[in-house]
Amino acid sequence: MTRTFDLSFEFFPPKSLDGSFRLWNAVETLQVFSPDFMSITYGAGGSTRDLTCSAASVISQNYGVPVAGHLTCVDASKDETLSVARAYAAKGVKRIVALRGDGTGPNGEFVAQADGFAGAIELITALKALGDFDVTVAAYPNRHPDAVSDTSDIDHLKAKFDAGADRAITQFFFEKDDFLRFRDKCAAAGITQEIVPGVLPIEDWQKTRKFANACAIPIPSWLEEGFRHARASDTERLFATALCAETCDDLLNEGVSGLHFYTLNDPNLTADVCRALGRTPRHLALQASA
Repeated sequence: MTRTFDLSFEFFPPKSLDGSFRLWNAVETLQVFSPDFMSITYGAGGSTRDLTCSAASVISQNYGVPVAGHLTCVDASKDETLSVARAYAAKGVKRIVALRGDGTGPNGEFVAQADGFAGAIELITALKALGDFDVTVAAYPNRHPDAVSDTSDIDHLKAKFDAGADRAITQFFFEKDDFLRFRDKCAAAGITQEIVPGVLPIEDWQKTRKFANACAIPIPSWLEEGFRHARASDTERLFATALCAETCDDLLNEGVSGLHFYTLNDPNLTADVCRALGRTPRHLALQASA
């Protein structure tokens, strides 16, 4: 029996001609898996605002896939931030991933502008008042670097849902049990909305490792050891694919209804994992039903 589950992919907007080729190759490669939506990230302070809006519009118009545009509170006034939401809506993009955004202060801290949103909760409230936006927010199975206690991440997520958020997508994680424990704690706190695990296929372990350290995501010793052995035997790609597919399969078996892949505009490992999970590319599905 074919297993059904929701599927979404995240991309970032290009900043060069080569980056454009990478993005559109990734979109073209992954759209055949009939995703429920694709999302486009948004640089701090509007650094990629126009590129993000343009990419979202192209995907929506040319591939018929719902698109979610990211929106942050960083280095922008409330009016500037909401003008981006209006630009999304004008292009037919009514899904928004609402984020506080990474800090740009002297020590990496978030500093709200005097006329800007103080964080995601204010942004969500404003988006819901502005129009009929479908709002996704971030969740953190591992403690966020700015969290003041072990329970504050869940308290903050509940506040975002109370403000009107429709669902959450998590930061990536390495241990599936970290996600499952987090999901259980959310349920115990009265959160009933969908929490989608964010999955990062490991195309490059060294880069992923640096990224995880920057995000304060614990790196298990077995994973370090696994990639060390895989590198020595020149099987890193095989190990990464098997690891990601097994993690996703375990999550689906635990009742997860959807998976969100952080593709980093590199579609190949993500596509391999989708196929391993039994997600049939559209053209093959049509041939089978003919």
